[in-house]
Amino acid sequence: MSLQSLALIEDWPVPTAAAGVVRADGTVLGTHGPIGYRFPLASVTKPLAAYAVLVAYEEGAVELDEPAGPQGSTVRHLLAHTSGLAFDEHRVTAPPGERRLYSNAGFEQLGDHVAKATEIPFAEYLRQAVLEPLGMTATSLEGSPAKDGVSTVEDLLRFAAEVQAPRLLDPRTVAEAMTVQYPGTKGVLPGYGHQNPNDWGLGFEIRDGKSPHWTGASSSPRTFGHFGQSGTFLWIDPDARAACVALTDRAFGPWAVEVWPGFTDAVRAEAGR
Repeated sequence: MSLQSLALIEDWPVPTAAAGVVRADGTVLGTHGPIGYRFPLASVTKPLAAYAVLVAYEEGAVELDEPAGPQGSTVRHLLAHTSGLAFDEHRVTAPPGERRLYSNAGFEQLGDHVAKATEIPFAEYLRQAVLEPLGMTATSLEGSPAKDGVSTVEDLLRFAAEVQAPRLLDPRTVAEAMTVQYPGTKGVLPGYGHQNPNDWGLGFEIRDGKSPHWTGASSSPRTFGHFGQSGTFLWIDPDARAACVALTDRAFGPWAVEVWPGFTDAVRAEAGR
C-alpha cells in the first residue's frame, strides 16, 4: 500500500524532499521521495537525543529529578525546556519550572550531563543506546545534541515505530515522555509565537490545543513530535495510530507554515481509512 497523499511533497517549494508513514507494528504505509537520502535534521535531533537520555535513566546512569544544568534545574527541566536557560546561550533567563524557554543550550547541557554520568561521549552513547539497536545505520550526531543530527526518512520511520511500540524503553517511560511536564507553563513555540499553555513532554512537543501549529487541523491533541529549522518534522498521532516523517533541504519558513498542515490532514485522512 502506498499513500497517495505523500505525493503532495512534489508541490513543496524545496529542492529535495522525502516522506513516509509508519504504524506502531512497523508497517510502512507508504513513502515518497529519496528515503535513503541523508538530511540535516536540525531540531528533529532532539527527540533522538531525549530517547537516549531516557535509556540512560532506565539504565540507572541518571535520574530525571537529579540536578542538571543551571542552579535548581534537573534532567526533567532540561528535557521539558523549563530549565530557564536561554535559546542558544548558556545563560539563565528565568528560574527553573517557571516558563517554557525553548533551549538548544539546555539539550547541550543534557548531552554533557549524560556523557559525564556514563563516561561515554554523547554522540557515541546515542549510537549505542538508540541508533544501533534500531538499525538506524544512516543516522549520526555530528555536534550538538540539540540540532546536529543527520538522518534519512528510512531510519526515522524505524524510530517512529519504536516510539509507538517501545522495545528499548519501558512503555511507561515513553508514556511519561508524551505527558505534559509542568502543566500550564506558557512560552514561545519557535516559528509560531506565544502559546499559552506551551505544552511539552520529555523531549517531545505536545500539540494539545496550540494554534497556530505545524501539524494539521485534524491532528489529535495527543499528537506529539518535533519540527526542525532545516525544514523537517516528525509527528506521532496516537489516535491515528500512525507516525509521519518529512525531511527537506530548505530552511523552515512561511512555505512550511503554509503547506505542512494541509499535508498532515491529507496523510492522516488516508492513513485512517
